[in-house]
Amino acid sequence: MQIVIIGLGSIGKTILRSLSNEGHTVTIIDENKSVIENLIEKYDVFGVVGNGACMDIQKEADAQNADLVIALTKNDELNIFACMVAKRLGVKNTVARVRNPDYRKQIIYMKEDLGISMIVNPERETANEIFNLISLPSFSSMEHFAKGKVLLAEVVAREGSAFIGESLISLGKKLKYKVLICAVQRGGEVVIPSGNFVIENGDKIHFAADARNLGAFLEEVNLEKSPLKKVMIVGGGRIGYYLADALSQKKYKVKLIEKNPVKAEELAEALPKVAIACGNGTRHDLLEEEGIEAMDAFVSLTDVDEENIIASMFANQKGVKKAIAQIHGDDLIKILDELGIDNKVSPNLIAASRIISYARALSNSIGSNVQTLYQLVNSRVEALEFAARKKELFYGVPLKDLNIKKNCLIACIIRNGEVIIPNGNFSIELGDNVVVVTTQKNFDDLHEVFE
Repeated sequence: MQIVIIGLGSIGKTILRSLSNEGHTVTIIDENKSVIENLIEKYDVFGVVGNGACMDIQKEADAQNADLVIALTKNDELNIFACMVAKRLGVKNTVARVRNPDYRKQIIYMKEDLGISMIVNPERETANEIFNLISLPSFSSMEHFAKGKVLLAEVVAREGSAFIGESLISLGKKLKYKVLICAVQRGGEVVIPSGNFVIENGDKIHFAADARNLGAFLEEVNLEKSPLKKVMIVGGGRIGYYLADALSQKKYKVKLIEKNPVKAEELAEALPKVAIACGNGTRHDLLEEEGIEAMDAFVSLTDVDEENIIASMFANQKGVKKAIAQIHGDDLIKILDELGIDNKVSPNLIAASRIISYARALSNSIGSNVQTLYQLVNSRVEALEFAARKKELFYGVPLKDLNIKKNCLIACIIRNGEVIIPNGNFSIELGDNVVVVTTQKNFDDLHEVFE
């Protein structure tokens, strides 16, 4: 596909890194000349310096022939206008980053008029992700496939779990509720495991499961955690507001700490069901005064990654069941596992993942058969949902008799609305949806998974 990216901040760079390696023709637009020059050197892309909402600049970037224009500047209005210009040039598919909650409702109604195909709000997406982690406390992360029928989730194997010391083969024989363990992170290593792989304490396990059996499975392996009821949030920015509002609507007891007195007062008016405290929520003495030891969950959402890490570590020390840290820097995400912080969210990665999934789905209509894509383990693993829509020689052949590429795993098959966790005797049939987990990148078609 031909893709134009306008605005090369953190999200734009994350998307560029992925899309430029997938065989697309990518042109980037940014007003910062040095940013464009650096990225042109690093990636095989074209670059234009200028205002991405200007028609002449878009024409210079050949936007009129693009399959997709993605507007990601920090200015909502500029992103909206850039999509309107692209639409005027004949671009059929556009994505706009729009953060201001005041715009959300009206843009949903006016998307077609504005020429916007998809709206991305990193803060709301991140709040939704945190809400899911709190409402399903056993998981460190989760993604949905097949319209919610399949869940790909991450759990940490701890002492007392049925996972510990078991090979995947022995687990499969013992467990009543079937799941497929797709990837295991052990320290800095990521493995697509074979049947002889033995799980150890502290392993991070990614597994695919029928969403309907999830609760029963967690109970069976002794990983089910008691519900979280009391939540403390540090930071009253957009994510904090969205999260506190969503939790309070579901009858969680929420305390939000915001250090800016004016903003704290505004939040108190906007969130009548939430207890608002004014102060520096990264100070340990204040956290103790506000009752951190009585909390079930703690979420640190300041603008400083290091503060969020330290505050979350303190919450862990105080016995909080689930501590979640917001992280912006990609480098920091990689070292958090060593610090015992299993739950972290990155607005940049979450937003980028949604846009990359949209681009893959669009590519599907042009030639690829990828329906859904998510990046796992700090983008080191991809989980892809393929649609088996054209006849292939490997249909009807048991998986055990197929040559599947190294570090690829058939995680599940969805057939006629039913979820199948496959063993070697199962086969793929025409009309199936197939979820594949792999450390390899850039698969566009199901046949590429096989030798």
